[in-house]
Amino acid sequence: MNNLFYFLLILVLCFSCSKKTIEKSEIQETNLELQMIEAYKDGIEELKKGDALYAAKKFNEAEILFPQSEVAPRAALMAAYSYYSQNYYLDAITELERFLRVYPNHKDSAYAEYLIGLSYYEQIVDEKKDLNSIKNSKEVFSRIVEKYPDTDFAIDAKFKINLVDTILASKEMYVGRYYFDRKKWIASINRFKFVIDNYETTIYIEEALHRLVEIYYLLGLEAEAKKYANLLGYNYQSSKWYQQSYSIFDKNYQIIEIKKDENSILKKLKTLLNVDE
Repeated sequence: MNNLFYFLLILVLCFSCSKKTIEKSEIQETNLELQMIEAYKDGIEELKKGDALYAAKKFNEAEILFPQSEVAPRAALMAAYSYYSQNYYLDAITELERFLRVYPNHKDSAYAEYLIGLSYYEQIVDEKKDLNSIKNSKEVFSRIVEKYPDTDFAIDAKFKINLVDTILASKEMYVGRYYFDRKKWIASINRFKFVIDNYETTIYIEEALHRLVEIYYLLGLEAEAKKYANLLGYNYQSSKWYQQSYSIFDKNYQIIEIKKDENSILKKLKTLLNVDE
């Protein structure tokens, strides 16, 4: 009988201790959650004030305080955005890459990758100096188009890729013209051909074709020059570059420039407005 009494007593004590442990754990968790919310709110306020560094610190604090909550990944993204908003692009990229590692299947992964692309893109100032930023931004935007084709991020990524291609084509054209002016024909040809093969949707495709016509004609390779002239004429017959290429073969051809008669336009405008001269 005594053994039974002691057994029941032990059970009651164990249950009581277990209950106290659970209550203590719940109180601690609630306390951490409140601290996290407070840190997150502080981050928002500091971001509004323009203190991106302190805002990012508070968002990181919120994530660390309660990493298992739904707010944690949002805090991580907000830390990255804080850096991005004040042009701390390298810090933003580091935060975003960490976000993708820690939360690989998060619903905002597309946004995180897009912000990485923008962080590289915003660093492009000079196409002759910022080649790594240019290439990295194109790589990220291309990945977004492939992974998230039906999103708004993909639409803007395609637009950004076209702009990046234009920048890259501009660089190639700059180098190609440099070699052209110094009569380094092979190096120049390679640059212009690279533009044709890789950046055919850019504004530089017409000039690149014309430059090849010029070079091959100067080298006495008229068949090759005519091949590129025909290609230019077939696709861009109304282009000024086609007119210049045509004039290479026909020395009597005059490039026509349409000049506006400003006096005539002014007279028509005055007539429409009923203004006496």
